[in-house]
Amino acid sequence: MEIGKQFNSLGFEDYFFYIDNYKKYSDFNTLGLYRSLSENEKLNLEQKISIRDYANKIFEKTFNFLQVKDPWTYIKVQTLGLELTHGDKEEMWRKIFINQEKILREKRIKHKNFGEYSKHNCGYETCPMNGIMIKQGSFMAEYEMCIGNINRYVQKQKSETRKSERKSESQIINNELDLE
Repeated sequence: MEIGKQFNSLGFEDYFFYIDNYKKYSDFNTLGLYRSLSENEKLNLEQKISIRDYANKIFEKTFNFLQVKDPWTYIKVQTLGLELTHGDKEEMWRKIFINQEKILREKRIKHKNFGEYSKHNCGYETCPMNGIMIKQGSFMAEYEMCIGNINRYVQKQKSETRKSERKSESQIINNELDLE
């Protein structure tokens, strides 16, 4: 069977029904469940917190793995109803980083090339690179922020410069070989 609708359109009782019967549904998505808690406008804060607590009892390992797979969703769901200071946020990120390393070590995973870490996400909605799959260790993975929009003229100019440098490099080598 399939649920056939998004979690953020469900009512309070529907969440409990689908969580209890999650094995019957082929399209049940725990990440979607947790994301919907911050997006669902039909629910008040107390209902969201009770759904989160109930889901955490059943999907405890999955919720903890969200620290690695999608830390932004983990933080949103974990801090429902809390007002955090800057120091609290820093402490939470420090704990998440420590837990990420611990989880990756326990599961013997030597990379973070999955979840949020496998896609470019600089924070700019206008960035043409958003959602593109990236390789760990690449330029796009190392730099968290980018300019948001790419100036095609500058890219063209850089490629022309590199092309002329390559040509001049081969000419210099040929000239030195001719002199010998």
